[in-house]
Amino acid sequence: MFIMGLLRTILIILLVYFGFKILARLFAPLLVKFVAKKAEQKFGEQFGGFQNPNQQRQAQKQKEGETVIDKMPNKNGSSNPKVGEYIDYEEID
Repeated sequence: MFIMGLLRTILIILLVYFGFKILARLFAPLLVKFVAKKAEQKFGEQFGGFQNPNQQRQAQKQKEGETVIDKMPNKNGSSNPKVGEYIDYEEID
């Protein structure tokens, strides 16, 4: 009696395990495709669909090939003219 119940329990556990594996192989591509589509929609909402109204006005004013400078650098530069020019270099072994 005890052995039959134990075997039945083990058989049910194995059937559920292998059934889950088979179903996972069938539905995993659909699930991945669904998740990727949702992520693409969220990304599009956050970055692609939103534009600042100032940027929209500038895009309308701007002509093709025209150079636009958004921010001019400060005139009162903080560099010391006595120091000289900074040169970036790499060490060669």
